[in-house]
Amino acid sequence: MDKRKFSFTIITVIVGLMIAIQFQTVKQPIIRDTRDTWQLRSDLNREQEIQSQIIHEIRKYEGMLKEYSKEREESKENIVRETLEELKKEAGLTEMNGPGIKMTVKPLFDEDIIGNVQENISADLLRRFVNELNSYGVDEISIANQRVVSNTVIREINGRTKVNNAWIPNANFEIIVITSDPTKLYNRLQVSRAMDEFAIENLLLEVSTPINQVTVPAYDEQIRVKYMEPVKAGKEGN
Repeated sequence: MDKRKFSFTIITVIVGLMIAIQFQTVKQPIIRDTRDTWQLRSDLNREQEIQSQIIHEIRKYEGMLKEYSKEREESKENIVRETLEELKKEAGLTEMNGPGIKMTVKPLFDEDIIGNVQENISADLLRRFVNELNSYGVDEISIANQRVVSNTVIREINGRTKVNNAWIPNANFEIIVITSDPTKLYNRLQVSRAMDEFAIENLLLEVSTPINQVTVPAYDEQIRVKYMEPVKAGKEGN
């Protein structure tokens, strides 16, 4: 009996010690784990700040790229526009101003003096005169407000002369020329045979002195391009 009591007492003491140790363990804070948690929070906050800065930088550079792209597109657009304007100038599709000379074609004698006069300047005379002007290196020519371009046709139909698709008046019309050196052109015309050739057709070619600025109109008809086809999408590289 005493032996059983002793054994029970020993077991009770052991169980009590174990409970006491467990209670003490639960009650005491785990310093190491708490410190690691704060460190993780600090690291997380720091990572969030870095991420926020990175996002800010990304947005900043994305904005810069958009601006560069916009400027690049505007630059491309300006280049295309300038090229288009230059091509229009070369094709005669724009009004041009510059130094030059004006020439007036009018009857040399009245019908009362020489009788029947030619009613129209011949297409052949106009073509020869345009070729002569071009040989002098002039920049632009207009005849009776018709711009002379590379595909201009001067022809005679039923005794009347057409430049482009416009009828040329019988007389009293202007030929306007733009040239970089109007004085040189003026001097050449003074010794040219052109005036005599006009006189043969009873026409007087009056040449003005050099003018600082004259204007030739734009070619106002459709320019037809032969032997060209539009490029189909997807075949640019072929």
